[in-house]
Amino acid sequence: MKRTRYQNLDNIQVNHSWRDLLLWFKERMKKQKDLSFQVPLVENPEITNLQTNRTEPTITWIGHCTFLIQLNGLNIITDPVWAKQLFTYKRLTSPGIPLADIPSIDVVLISHSHYDHLHQQTIYHLPGNPLFLVPAGLGKWFTKRRIEHVAEFNWWGSFRLKDLVFTFVPAQHWTKRTLFDTNTSHWGGWVITGERMPAIYFAGDSGYFRGFTEIGERFELDYALMPIGAYEPEWFMHRQHVSPEEAVQAFLDTRAKYMIPTHYGAFMLADDTPLEALERLMNEWVRRNIKKEKLLLLKLGETLSLL
Repeated sequence: MKRTRYQNLDNIQVNHSWRDLLLWFKERMKKQKDLSFQVPLVENPEITNLQTNRTEPTITWIGHCTFLIQLNGLNIITDPVWAKQLFTYKRLTSPGIPLADIPSIDVVLISHSHYDHLHQQTIYHLPGNPLFLVPAGLGKWFTKRRIEHVAEFNWWGSFRLKDLVFTFVPAQHWTKRTLFDTNTSHWGGWVITGERMPAIYFAGDSGYFRGFTEIGERFELDYALMPIGAYEPEWFMHRQHVSPEEAVQAFLDTRAKYMIPTHYGAFMLADDTPLEALERLMNEWVRRNIKKEKLLLLKLGETLSLL
């Protein structure tokens, strides 16, 4: 039986030859990177408040693309990864809050199947009995592991729970977990909306594409959780990961009120460092003359009140 293979908008291909991969590895071996900078970690995260909170809307950055979002009494986790190491990539910083201290989770939002966004052992150890909202084609990964509380979505598909609407939105990326499953599950971001609730856009992973503008046209967004890392070398990465400058443009395209940077600081998946990503981001912010209060640089474990 032929398997469905998913595609990007405008049929943009995100695939590389073995020759490209070899060229990148040779280029990478010549680089010397300073990894002494680490993303700051909150000394005393608000664990007690997070475990009991059922009224105040909050966003807490755990690390990489993992956020705890509390809205309308629901505890929501995005792309949960508490792994200390992914293959040869050791974690550069500890998660902002230990997994054992996370409150019982109601909803898990998965952007795509890559290992830095979907970590099996983390999934097994999440507290509670969460509903997993996942891209089309990925549900079978969960059911094979006896996780039945799962729902699949194509782009623009939505799900309502407790007066919140979760909408799966496009991204420009790709998927692969084995040698044989390239693009057999979809990829995207999530928008969370609700009456009298801040609208939150979790972009997941994406290269720069026209979809950011369409997302901004369809939703009135308050917060954009936008990736800024894993962009170097840009000749290799640009179709799958935005550069910091492209992340700023994507934020402007979405017309969100605030940007929270993600996808940096935890794993060195490409050649850029956390400090390089942040410096380029902030330089572009100044160059574009965007109000500084619109850029929210969270520390690991920091909780942002959305009131």
